[in-house]
Amino acid sequence: MGDLIDPNTTQQVQEALQDLSQVPLTWERIGGQLLDFLPRLLTAGVVLAVGYLVLRWLCSLAQKLLRRSKLDPALHGFIVSILRVALWIMLAVIVVTVLVPSAAGSLIALFSVFGLAVSLSVKDSLANLAGGILVLFTKPFSLGDYVSIAGNEGSVEEIRLNYTVIRTADSKLIHIPNGDVSKAQITNYTTSPTRRLDLNFSIAYEDDFEQAERIILGCLQDNPMALDDPAPVVRMVEHGESAILIGCRVWVDNGNYWPLKYDLLEEVKRRFDAAGISIPYQQVEVRMHREG
Repeated sequence: MGDLIDPNTTQQVQEALQDLSQVPLTWERIGGQLLDFLPRLLTAGVVLAVGYLVLRWLCSLAQKLLRRSKLDPALHGFIVSILRVALWIMLAVIVVTVLVPSAAGSLIALFSVFGLAVSLSVKDSLANLAGGILVLFTKPFSLGDYVSIAGNEGSVEEIRLNYTVIRTADSKLIHIPNGDVSKAQITNYTTSPTRRLDLNFSIAYEDDFEQAERIILGCLQDNPMALDDPAPVVRMVEHGESAILIGCRVWVDNGNYWPLKYDLLEEVKRRFDAAGISIPYQQVEVRMHREG
């Protein structure tokens, strides 16, 4: 009978019985690890629940504060969205740190690499976004202002997070990236209720420049759009190559700037013609030498 049993089979059965005898010990170890992990799991659950409530409260508080502020309403949703994402990332890091303390450093490094990759891929959009935030906070202009931005002149139609839209005098809409707006020289013509109109009128050297000055002053005094305070100034400003330039400096309400300019150009020409004062054009004298 003993010869019928293979010795190798007997050894395998003994090893299997030995492994089975260690199964209760393995399950006991797993159960012990679960019991050790359970407090951290419960703590992480409490932190997640409390953190979620705090997150919602902070976002709601931010919305209320923004509504009371003077910031552009277009900026409110963006700020709240950024705040919500930042709070969720912080909450995720805290929860993972509670569950697996050793994984916190790796998780932060992962978020850093991910954020760097995203920022590099959308750097132009982020530059425009940052420029839009800067424009909305610093407010170099407001809706309806007449401005000059990077050589583009017109009224501000809309201020978006990525673009500023201006409408030109001929009703063209120009979208300027806010990244360029934040770096450009901005001239705002409507920050003050009044604006100075500068015009130069040319007369011939043979004409009486004092008479021309009186005519221009008369045009200003007869036009109700020309302001008396500050007082207008009409003086000779240049001896040109083919004409004398008479400068006219007058203050006007912003809304009357262009109408007054057109009125003065027309009325001064009309009165110059009536007084016999010529407005010369540039002349070129050509002399030809004939040989022989």
